[in-house]
Amino acid sequence: MTTWTKRSAACAVVLALTLLRPFAFAARTDAGESAANQVQKVEDSVRVLQDMMRESDKGIPIKLLERSAGIAIIPDVVKAAFVVGGRHGKGLVCTRRPDGAWSDPAFIGITGGSVGWQVGVQAADIILVFRTARSIENFTRGKFTLGADVGLAAGPLGRSAEASTDAELKAEILSYSRSRGLYVGLSLDGASLYVDAKANENFYGVKGIVPGTIFDGKVSGVPEAAAKLRQALAGFSAAK
Repeated sequence: MTTWTKRSAACAVVLALTLLRPFAFAARTDAGESAANQVQKVEDSVRVLQDMMRESDKGIPIKLLERSAGIAIIPDVVKAAFVVGGRHGKGLVCTRRPDGAWSDPAFIGITGGSVGWQVGVQAADIILVFRTARSIENFTRGKFTLGADVGLAAGPLGRSAEASTDAELKAEILSYSRSRGLYVGLSLDGASLYVDAKANENFYGVKGIVPGTIFDGKVSGVPEAAAKLRQALAGFSAAK
């Protein structure tokens, strides 16, 4: 092996370890999360929603939110890749109740892997708009894969824009992201969503709590941060 080849291999190993460090850190900290972590996640989600909706040319159309069955907000999803990469992030999902009001949040995670020769690190704030109640029900029953178990499409931009014909007819979930880093965009096909049971227990202080109980409003003593999130969603979707 030549000196140049040895140096290249060493650089590749260092770069790969550096790029995948966020995932190792996330794996170490998941088990140690507390209620304070979940409160911060709710506050971050409110910020992400407000920031995206304030960009009139890039925001989520209000009419889409008014007709949606639910919304997932996942701040700071990290994607890294060097031959073998992956995604990791934590967020929350709220659903629309029969009276049009928004539910309290249930906490979720997103994870997934990819294989390729791209090199880069990207962090992105992601919002997923669930267009049907069926897509939410399927998700709460267990982990499912975006683009495989459920139709996914990039959502139309602009606060007065109408959804495209393709999105209206095929996609159950519309995705929005605000990206930064070395990637040009962020593909969510192949990423999996799952219920973060431990985070839900920490936030609500109820052992074994499930999303259905949260969405139905059957939890007492809900932290104040949840009310702020519901109010923010109501303000952007005319829900009372």
